[in-house]
Amino acid sequence: MRMQVVEAAAVEEEEAAAAAAMMSVYERVARMASGNAVVVFSASGCCMCHVVKRLLLGLGVGPAVYELDQLAAAADIQAALSQLLPPGQPPVPVVFVGGRLLGGVEKVMACHINGTLVPLLKQAGALWL
Repeated sequence: MRMQVVEAAAVEEEEAAAAAAMMSVYERVARMASGNAVVVFSASGCCMCHVVKRLLLGLGVGPAVYELDQLAAAADIQAALSQLLPPGQPPVPVVFVGGRLLGGVEKVMACHINGTLVPLLKQAGALWL
């Protein structure tokens, strides 16, 4: 009986450690996302990431871009980002504007098409005109 208590305590400690590690990853993502007016989490070979980056550059925005395939903690960051996105959403690109999650390529393009992207960028200080 005592062995089960020790094992349960060990499992609880592991779960607490994993939760703390994930929290620090969320904190890291939050710091990264708020470090610039526009932040794009990307993968260097992703065509949809390229589309989002080109759109933003074409609008005159210089986003901070984190290429996840070139970061040491990419798997942890990707796991944290996937928790923030709706189910079924592609894992990249993920765009933050003004430190707040905008979304992936579909959300960025929808905002561009319906005319709300430029005002969001202006409000975040990414555009001055």
